[in-house]
Amino acid sequence: MKKELLLASALTGALVVPGVAQAATASLSGSVFNGIKGSSADSSSTSDSYAETQEGAYSISVSETTDGGVKISSGFTIVNEGSTSATESGLTLTFTDGSSLELIDAGTAYAGALASVPSASGEQGVSATSGNTASTSLSWGAKADGVGFDWNSAADAMGVEGLTIGVSGAFSDDVTAQKVSVVADTTYSVGATYVTTSGDSTITIGGGYVSASTSVTSAKNQAASSAAVSATVVNGDLTLGVGISTGSGLAQETSASVSEIDNVQVLNAGASYVSGGMTFKVSYQDGSVDEADAGSDGSVEDSKTVLGASMDYAVASGVTATLGYSDSNDKYNGADATDTSGVGWYIGASISF
Repeated sequence: MKKELLLASALTGALVVPGVAQAATASLSGSVFNGIKGSSADSSSTSDSYAETQEGAYSISVSETTDGGVKISSGFTIVNEGSTSATESGLTLTFTDGSSLELIDAGTAYAGALASVPSASGEQGVSATSGNTASTSLSWGAKADGVGFDWNSAADAMGVEGLTIGVSGAFSDDVTAQKVSVVADTTYSVGATYVTTSGDSTITIGGGYVSASTSVTSAKNQAASSAAVSATVVNGDLTLGVGISTGSGLAQETSASVSEIDNVQVLNAGASYVSGGMTFKVSYQDGSVDEADAGSDGSVEDSKTVLGASMDYAVASGVTATLGYSDSNDKYNGADATDTSGVGWYIGASISF
C-alpha cells in the first residue's frame, strides 16, 4: 500500500503542481455503500419494486504550499455506480489571509453560501421516467460552465464578525446556438454566509443570487435567475433548518425538449437529532413551477413534495447503518403523477475511510 500511495503522490504532484520538484502531499479517502431499497407507487398499474443499491467512491486530494504561503490544491474521485467514472475537483488557491479562489468547475457562490438544511439519509424514493420539471433543491439555479471562478473571502469579511462573502462567474464559448439542451452561457453569482451565537445556539444564515444566460435560441427565460436563502439553528444535539428559493429559468424536460419554468417556488425544512450513536432526521421538501414549451409563458403546474425520515446508527468507527423512508407526491402538467408518487424505503450500511 505504501508503494501505491507514493506512486499516486508522485503522479498527482507532477500533474497538478508542475514546477514543484518534490511530490505534493496526497491524502486518500473513500466509501462503500451497500443496501436494499423498495418502493410502492400510487399507480395501480405499477408493481412494487425492490432492488439492491451498491456504490463506491475513492478520492485522492493533493496539495502543496508555495514559498509565499499560497496553498494549491486539487484532486479527483473515482466513482463506481453501475459504471466507473472519474470526476476532477478543479484547482483551488488558498491565500495567506484565508480567502480562496476556485478555478475550473468552480460552481456558484449562490449555492456555496447556503446553510445546509437537514434532510433524510438513504437511497429511498420512487423511480420512474418523468418529464416533471419541478425541483426540490434550493440551489436548482446553480447552472454554470466549467470555465469560471469562485472567490470566497476569509472569515469576518469587511470587519463583520461571522460574515463570509463570495463572487463567482463562468463563461461558455457560446459559439453554437442550442435548441434542445439547457446550456448556461454566461453566469454571475453572489453569496454571503453569516454565523452568530445566541445563548447555547449557533445560528447560520446563508443566501445569494444567480443569473445564467442561455444559448437556447427559442427561449424567453434565461437558463436560471434565482434567489435563495436558508438558515439553521444548532443547539447541542438538535439541528433545525429551513430554506426557500424562487425564480425562473429553463429545465430539461426530455433529452430533446427544453421547457420554460416560471414562478419557481422551493421550500425545504428539516431537523436532525443525535442521541448516543444514533442520528434521527426528518425533512420536508416541496417544489413547484409553471411550465410551458420553450418560447411560451409557463401555463401548467409541475410539482414535487417529499416527506422523509431516517435513522443512522454508528455501528463502529467508519461504519454506519441507515434506515430511511420517504413519501412523495408528484404533479405533471397539472395532473397527479401516480407513477412517480408513493412511498419508498431503504436499509443499508456504509463503510468510510
